[in-house]
Amino acid sequence: MESGPTQNENEIEQTGAGAGGLAVSGTNQSEMRARNERLVLTLLRRRGSLAKAEIARLTGLSAQTAARLIHALEEDGLIKRGDPQRGRVGQPSIPMSLDPEGAYFMGLKVGRRSVELVLTDFLGSIVERRKQVYDYPGFDKVLDFAVSRAEDITQALGKGRQSRVAGLGIAMPFHLWSWAPRIGVSPELMADWKTRDLGTELGQRIDLPVFLQNDATAACSAELVFGGSDLPANFASFYIAFFIGGGLVLRGSLFTGATGNAAGFGPLLVPDLNGEIRPLIDLASLSTLESRLIREGLDVRHIWENPEDWNLPAGIVDGWLAEAAHALAYAIRATQTTLDLEAILIDGWLPRDMLADLTARTAEVLDGIDMTGMSRPRIEAGSLGADARPLGAASLPLNARYLIE
Repeated sequence: MESGPTQNENEIEQTGAGAGGLAVSGTNQSEMRARNERLVLTLLRRRGSLAKAEIARLTGLSAQTAARLIHALEEDGLIKRGDPQRGRVGQPSIPMSLDPEGAYFMGLKVGRRSVELVLTDFLGSIVERRKQVYDYPGFDKVLDFAVSRAEDITQALGKGRQSRVAGLGIAMPFHLWSWAPRIGVSPELMADWKTRDLGTELGQRIDLPVFLQNDATAACSAELVFGGSDLPANFASFYIAFFIGGGLVLRGSLFTGATGNAAGFGPLLVPDLNGEIRPLIDLASLSTLESRLIREGLDVRHIWENPEDWNLPAGIVDGWLAEAAHALAYAIRATQTTLDLEAILIDGWLPRDMLADLTARTAEVLDGIDMTGMSRPRIEAGSLGADARPLGAASLPLNARYLIE
């Protein structure tokens, strides 16, 4: 069995297509064919349908080399021909595009309140989904879920497509064992996460390459690969789930840091509404909202089923939004002092209208903060919402096998 780097090593170095345009040209050297194939696939993912001549021009490949690569990718079932485009002098142009059924990828999201496994096609559309909500993430519970549901999903594809599943990615919080007190469970129930490695054990039980990445970083990766935003070359993302986390993109590529935990914004110290300095994780995480709901005697399990089904007291939600937006604005200011980013994305396990409200409030608070000596980044809502983390997990084998930076 093949598996990627473990959580205790440097985590996967993302190789997704960068924001802000392709910065890599192809080469005609035969030994670089595999890289050039990745270049063509990356270009088609970024641009959609393109004719052969456009592919050659944009990659810098000769027309003959581009034609051979396109033919090989078409033979492999990774790309397909569109309808001829007429209306110009000469032969009609035939657009080429990624074949949705050319490859499939599994993405496992491990959260503090739920675990989810998705299967995406080559375009990033989710074609199968399995989910389980729990009170805490027991290691064996998560492992058994992943193994059994991966088998279910593979069987559902049918024999003709099973061989096209290219790998499984895992998006999960790092140092998961250390969060037991904040989750509200005994540390002994989470101890296995300190001594065992999910990527390694899962790789031993399924016949797929396995990759692992921090969950909030994976959400940022998903925005790069599958997102619908017009992203600049330098931006950070804040992802709000049970705990808040983040991701960082520099010069169009995901930056994960020395241990894979770059842009882990949770411990960042910011002022609350009363001016007290506190960690961002205590002010802009859904765990805080959950605690307030519990104090009011409300059942909170449903908020982890589907964010679009929330029906929560307006007063509690409004109070949480005000506190979270204030904290996020100051976190953005602190981030900008060091990184000088062009944009900040805010996304999370939130109803879309609530996310839009939070994004607008954050921008408004930021407008009132002194940012002398800094540029103000634009503030935007992310495009993937609740699916960002499983999609980010699925992007790991896609990046590793088919894309270039």
